[in-house]
Amino acid sequence: MLVFWDQKLVLLSVPKTGTTALEGALSPHADIVIRNPPPLKHAPVYRYRRFLKPLFIQGGGATEAELQTVAAVRHPIDWLSSWYRYRHRDDLKGHANSTQGISFDDFVTEYMKGKPAGFANVGAQSKFLLDGDGNLGVDHLFRYETGDLQDWLEQRLGINVTINQRNVSPKMPISLSPEVEAKFRRKCAAEFDVWDMGQS
Repeated sequence: MLVFWDQKLVLLSVPKTGTTALEGALSPHADIVIRNPPPLKHAPVYRYRRFLKPLFIQGGGATEAELQTVAAVRHPIDWLSSWYRYRHRDDLKGHANSTQGISFDDFVTEYMKGKPAGFANVGAQSKFLLDGDGNLGVDHLFRYETGDLQDWLEQRLGINVTINQRNVSPKMPISLSPEVEAKFRRKCAAEFDVWDMGQS
């Protein structure tokens, strides 16, 4: 999470949406950089609003309306693919979170369960970005696939940055069967709804 005080802007860090690379490039320009612990670095909307936003407003004198948020959202299937590939890397072999030996169909099927096994327990973009009433909880939301978030941030902050990829998932062929995809779209419709809310 990055806070740019003069611009009254907070960049929320949705996991697996390229924000680690963005933060690496933008942190020299930020007034507050939260890298650890992960629950704060990746604070979802509800945690940000409850704990961090009041602190920022009280400490800096901004009004609630002035302090805006921005985030990225990734297509749900691509987002799960990134998690699957990230947890397929060799240094996780034998770990409970490893996806080695598990097909992508099985990974997505496990993800859809109420209490998924550890390897498929990766959270949800909808729970990160939507408020308790199902409304979008950030002021500006960009689809990861367009790359527009970087351009928007550069314009908003008045800077040019070079992004170096970080925390990249291994490349490997991924396919999801039509049957599992249909079930995923039905059971996890909120994931597709929040992606539709992103600027395209």
